[in-house]
This record gives sequence, structure tokens and C-alpha cells, in this order.
Amino acid sequence: MSKIIEREKAIILRKDGKSIKFIAKELGVSRSSASLWCQDVRLTLKQMKGLHESMVKGSYSGRMIGAKMQHEKRIKREKDAEIAGIIKIGKLSERDLLIALTALYWGEGSKRKREFFIVNSDPEMVKFIMKALEKIFGIEKNKFIVGVGINIIHKGRDEELKEYWSKVTGISPERFRKTIFTKTRNKKNYSNFRNYYGMLRINVEKSIGLYNMMMGLVKGLIIGLS
Repeated sequence: MSKIIEREKAIILRKDGKSIKFIAKELGVSRSSASLWCQDVRLTLKQMKGLHESMVKGSYSGRMIGAKMQHEKRIKREKDAEIAGIIKIGKLSERDLLIALTALYWGEGSKRKREFFIVNSDPEMVKFIMKALEKIFGIEKNKFIVGVGINIIHKGRDEELKEYWSKVTGISPERFRKTIFTKTRNKKNYSNFRNYYGMLRINVEKSIGLYNMMMGLVKGLIIGLS
């Protein structure tokens, strides 16, 4: 008797334009049962359109929820890795700092001109390099000579660029060397045009001795690994 009642309810719900999924859930029966009971019910075009729109909306909503969950998982993985990295590195000793600076110079510094200079676009790395040079070699801020290098399409931003790097380094814009504008042609427009500040070249006054020392340290890294 209960099955007959459920079947009648299912037919009424179907005629009202409800989906098989909704009917099965509402009556607490399987989808196959709900589908069988409602197989003779003919939906109007309006009802079919409504079910289709509901299905599309539900599918979109499901994708959005899934995407959000994946995004939150990714953020958590990145944060966990960041915390683990901070703990693993710990506080740097002077030797740690020396090795890190040497590796950076090996990758980014001058090896041909007999003077110390290193170039980078990452403000945090620029701060790290200057702080390491101060801590290890006692190089004071007034001994640094800095200058910006950037594509010529940014020529109208010269003062803005110097102001930006001045805040990063603590060196007055008046002490910056003339900005070097390269003439490499860009074939595309960049959406982050205003957020790019070029490369900063860091020199040290009368740095031949420092240059020789850095090249010796780089050789030390090479030999130390063998």
C-alpha cells in the first residue's frame, strides 16, 4: 500500500515539473524506482527548460564548490610548506649567510668585469644581498652605488622607478646612477606594466678586493662540493 501511495506522490511531483533526483530524495526511494513510476508523465516544454536550467546551475555550482575546495587545499599546502621551510632554515649563522651570498653572486653577479656588482629584480633579494654585505663585510650604505635597468617603454616612469627602489634600499634617489633604458622591442602589451620596476644593479665603491674575494668564495663552493 505504501508503494502505491509513494508512486502517486511521485507522479504528482513529476507533473509539477520536479526532477527524478528531487522526487527520489523527497520520497526516500531509489532513482530507478522514481524513474519507473514517472516514465509515462510527459513534461511541458517550460518544465523541461526549467529542469535543464536547474541542472546546468547545479553543475556550475558544483564546479565552483569543487574549485574553491581545490584552491583552499592548494593555499594550505603552500602555507604548510612555507612554515616547514622557515622552521628548517631557522636563524642563519654568519657562515650560512656567506654561503647564501656566494651562491647568489655565482648566479647573478659579475664574473668578467673586475668589480663587484650584482643585478636582480626581486626587492626581497635586493634587501637580502645588501644586508648580507653589511653583516659579513661591514659595507656601509653610503658605499653602495645603485642604478635601475629597464626597457625603454618605461622611460616616462624614471622618477617613479627610482622612488620605488629608494624605498627598498634606503638609498636616496639623488644618489642613483642614470637609469639604463634598453631598446629591446616588446611585441606584446603587459597588464602589469605599472607594477614592474625593472632590475636594480648593486655596485660597491672600489670593489676590486671584494670582487676577488667573491670569486674565491665561488671557487670554494665548486671545490667544496667535489
